[in-house]
Amino acid sequence: MERRQRGVSAGLLLLLYQISQVGFQNIPSVTLGVLVLNIFLFLNPLRPLSEVCLSVNEAVHKKNWQRLLLAPFHHADDWHLYYNMISMLWKGIMLERKLKSIWFAYIIAVFSVLIGVVYMVLEVLLVIILDDPSYEMNCGVGFSGVLFALKVLNNHYNPGRVSSVFGLPISSKYACWVELVAIHFISPG
Repeated sequence: MERRQRGVSAGLLLLLYQISQVGFQNIPSVTLGVLVLNIFLFLNPLRPLSEVCLSVNEAVHKKNWQRLLLAPFHHADDWHLYYNMISMLWKGIMLERKLKSIWFAYIIAVFSVLIGVVYMVLEVLLVIILDDPSYEMNCGVGFSGVLFALKVLNNHYNPGRVSSVFGLPISSKYACWVELVAIHFISPG
């Protein structure tokens, strides 16, 4: 789990460049706040990744519930941060303008915790179905689950759109699922 390197790196520089290209004035306040929080915690993590990642073993068995709050806002490395925050930038701009800042902030807060709960329920189900207790030890960090939920919400509010996934036009209704599978193959874990 300790893949993170400290300091400024290529992924972080590219992220900052792309944020500057959009323009700080064009990024709604909650979206900008989420970007700043994630970048800040990448540069100044509260704890090592092994102490903030979310797993059934750590959160449930050891009752370390703070991981539900910490895991979504920590990233394994600069490219993990980059891909998640670029996705947050575009989804945040579209959804925050549509839903307004207060409601969007509420959604981000709820999704940040709820996704961790869903992750742990799925891991427990895998333990039961596959009779493999190792799934209780799987430990995850990052904002990807929240982004996936935001993508589904965005598709709800903007039906009928077509997205490009690896250059292929795909209905936005299905693009989130194709993207999920692609991310799994490109960056497992």
